[in-house]
Amino acid sequence: MKNVLIIGCGLIGSSLLRSIVDKKIAKKIFIYEKSKSNLLKIKRLRLPCEITSDFEKTVPNLDLIIFCTPLGEYEKIILKINKYLLPKTIITDVGSSKEKSMELIKKKLKKGIFWTSSHPIAGSEVSGPEHGVKNLFLNKWCIIIKEKNTNKKHLELLVKFWKKIGSRVAIMDAKKHDAVFSMTSHLPHLIAYNLVKTATDFEKQQKYELIKFSAGGLRDFSRIAASNEIMWRDVFFDNQKNISRVIDLFIKNLRSFKKDIQSKNNKSIIKKLVDTKKVRKKIIKLKQDINKPDFGRT
Repeated sequence: MKNVLIIGCGLIGSSLLRSIVDKKIAKKIFIYEKSKSNLLKIKRLRLPCEITSDFEKTVPNLDLIIFCTPLGEYEKIILKINKYLLPKTIITDVGSSKEKSMELIKKKLKKGIFWTSSHPIAGSEVSGPEHGVKNLFLNKWCIIIKEKNTNKKHLELLVKFWKKIGSRVAIMDAKKHDAVFSMTSHLPHLIAYNLVKTATDFEKQQKYELIKFSAGGLRDFSRIAASNEIMWRDVFFDNQKNISRVIDLFIKNLRSFKKDIQSKNNKSIIKKLVDTKKVRKKIIKLKQDINKPDFGRT
């Protein structure tokens, strides 16, 4: 692979840049970044890339384009690069929601051009190129979306690309992806935002210095709730049907917990607590986390 363009150089984009350089995957890496703040950081950090906005010159020579922007930016950028795209170029993205974005891509991307969507399950609550790390994707899952019209050659090359930077690859369609991640990722983030909002509302109502005494639970949720608000707004809006469904399920279970607490139903609540502990054991067994105490000091 000779030339790669990364569109958006925040945490994910800059981590991809560092990983591609470390693994010697491409000879030249171009960055398109509209944030003046991020552009200054890229220059200050002396990241090994060429900043570009000249799509006419750059795009026809690319082997791979990776969209690392919020979902709401896709249409604007597609319209900017459309006429310069060639069928040979692999196009992918790192978005957390797929069905709606793929509908947009099908409508806006010119005919004869293929887009094979990706979703690396890696990230952090921090954003910006200064936080990028070359091993962000190491041993993390990357979901690649395969549909009826997916270009098989591009799919194979993309699988090799993600594996080369250290990811474990799984393939699924957009519908399954959005259903799975509405539960495993989108709802937990929504709960985190809501829990922190509830804590601040409670603090105002009761006039207690609540945040000052944050226990481990609230502290950990506040870390998740510090994630990029534009990115998560776009995810919530794009995957609204699936997220609404899991919110309803969450509310149903929350009401069940409330009922057990109010009636002091020992048997029912103990069963719930014991059963949910099994999930943690399964996560550790699948090597999605380690069985090591972490009190927020690492």
